[in-house]
Amino acid sequence: MRRLGPGKLVIASHNSGKVREITELLGPYGIEPVSAAELDLPEPDETGVTFVDNAELKARLAADLSGLPALADDSGLCVDALDGRPGIYSARWAGEDKDFGVAMERVHREMLERDPEAGRSAHFVCALAIAWPDDGQCEIFEGRVDGTLVWPPRGENGFGYDPIFQPIGRDVTFAEMAPADKYAIDHRADAFRKLVAALL
Repeated sequence: MRRLGPGKLVIASHNSGKVREITELLGPYGIEPVSAAELDLPEPDETGVTFVDNAELKARLAADLSGLPALADDSGLCVDALDGRPGIYSARWAGEDKDFGVAMERVHREMLERDPEAGRSAHFVCALAIAWPDDGQCEIFEGRVDGTLVWPPRGENGFGYDPIFQPIGRDVTFAEMAPADKYAIDHRADAFRKLVAALL
């Protein structure tokens, strides 16, 4: 397996919250993250049917266009009572304006419409893909964190669905946690631990 050395690494995302979180996770390793937005790279259509498909698609495109190694993340919320939705469509549920207030309302509404008595269990999934431009190699790492959904949303930290997700064993949502506490246990951190062990 190829190692990842110090230097520039493209973060194939236009989501500033996600870029910030990945930058903090990579900071200690001498890697200089640069976002796809900073490089004016296009956002590809996420045509994959799994988180892994979409992460790989984004990483390969960013590596090809930038000539640098690229890291892409595809992650989302999977709600048991909604048969795993929104899943790979998690960002799309927030609409063109990326309004996760709208997305959280939709999750809540669809759960009530489906079965008000249904369980509130859910999990976040993260697939990380690192692609290299010269030989087309791509490595994949997956992470997961389980929890329950709360309503109404709570907390001001984090991004996306964090205000309605309470990880198992905690009495606060991701959005109520200090960033360092969230990063220590979330799905992205789980995938990153595997990436660091393999590549760094």
